[in-house]
Amino acid sequence: MKDLLIKNARIVNENEIFKGSVVIRSGKIDRILGEEISSLQPSGYTVMDANGRYLLPGVIDDQVHFREPGLTYKGDIESESTAAVAGGITSYMEMPNTNPQTITLALLEEKHELAEQKSLANYSFYLGATNDNIEEIKNINPGKSCGLKVFMGSSTGNMLVNNPRSLEEIFAECPVIITAHCEDEETIRKNTIICREKFGEQLPFKYHPVIRSEEACYKSSSLAVSLATKYNASLHILHLSTKKELQLFDPVPINKDKHITAEVCIHHLWFDDSSYENLGSLIKWNPAIKTGGDRQGLFQGLLDNRIDIIATDHAPHTLDEKKNTYFSAPSGGPMVQHSLLAMLEFFHQGRITLTDIVNKMSHAPATRFSVSKRGFIREGYWADLVLVDLDTPWIISPDNILYKCKWSPLNKQTLQSKICLTLVNGEIVYENMEGEPANAIVHTEVRGKRLEFNR
Repeated sequence: MKDLLIKNARIVNENEIFKGSVVIRSGKIDRILGEEISSLQPSGYTVMDANGRYLLPGVIDDQVHFREPGLTYKGDIESESTAAVAGGITSYMEMPNTNPQTITLALLEEKHELAEQKSLANYSFYLGATNDNIEEIKNINPGKSCGLKVFMGSSTGNMLVNNPRSLEEIFAECPVIITAHCEDEETIRKNTIICREKFGEQLPFKYHPVIRSEEACYKSSSLAVSLATKYNASLHILHLSTKKELQLFDPVPINKDKHITAEVCIHHLWFDDSSYENLGSLIKWNPAIKTGGDRQGLFQGLLDNRIDIIATDHAPHTLDEKKNTYFSAPSGGPMVQHSLLAMLEFFHQGRITLTDIVNKMSHAPATRFSVSKRGFIREGYWADLVLVDLDTPWIISPDNILYKCKWSPLNKQTLQSKICLTLVNGEIVYENMEGEPANAIVHTEVRGKRLEFNR
């Protein structure tokens, strides 16, 4: 591990943007200095000249599906963490619907051991809830695991938690944050029967938000909030997709005492139901992408602090799987390589500030999950950093996509910004200071660390 000096940067951190330099020693931020260091060439340090580019704390993505173990033909920890660091994501929290499902503490530890060997970014993994694994849930170590995932809507295998008594026990007894996928299964089934009877197997993809409707989302989200309120549980509702759900959340900035929070994912900010005509299965996610009004409402909810965190729900599938008809095509899509850059497009449009992007993608996840010494540019914190150039347009194409599945719903989009440098624990893991993203260098020997939590 080399000691580094990143100089001549515009540092974006804690609601400020200022010119300065960061000294990194033994993987951590040793000093944050002003412009006075611009000519300094300290001995023993590798010097990186930012040349006025913007230095941000690395993104913490609290919702990804990296498909390992058991589904590695879609993606794996090494391939998807490689794409993540190329997108400025330095830490991630991964979901339990792999094969086998992560529903015991022993399987949870096996995943952490896999990541120790393979992950280029820092990592943590959720335990998955079922109707009958409450004893496993009670024994989660709050300092060693990010949280519990509860599917309060359809899921694979036996991870749909639909037993009212089980839900009550989980909200009463869980020692960590409960993250919930909220869609009402009964509503979805009724809508599915109606649509299948009308269209058969050739159901157009534009009916996805009719099946997985606003009603299905709100009914489930409101139940989760009521349970969290009843038991004073720590609840984080994942991937909001409707404007209506926003009324369930307080417009209060993230803080350690805000125990009911929400997130929005990039695809619910980027697309709306008019996009199904051209993209079809490629934008089939659960919960579904809904109306333009929902999209606008979610963006406003982000700005007024009803929504606290921006995440990806990165969930790769092969193109062959996605090319199926509606009922056979799986839900989900890849996004970690392009999430920060997509948000920077909104910055260029004047819709969100750089400091708000950093708040929602780095600071807020660190605060909400009590991540130890990450998510901020602070002395003594791990040097998880990303350097971005806001004025180097490039086009997303298969030759610069790093997902194992080799496609993106943003294919052929022109992005105005690019990632120049990503550091994980003070080590350069991705660099593309000059040139096209296809020519970037990924240091595949770098390994992230297991996230720790101050709980």
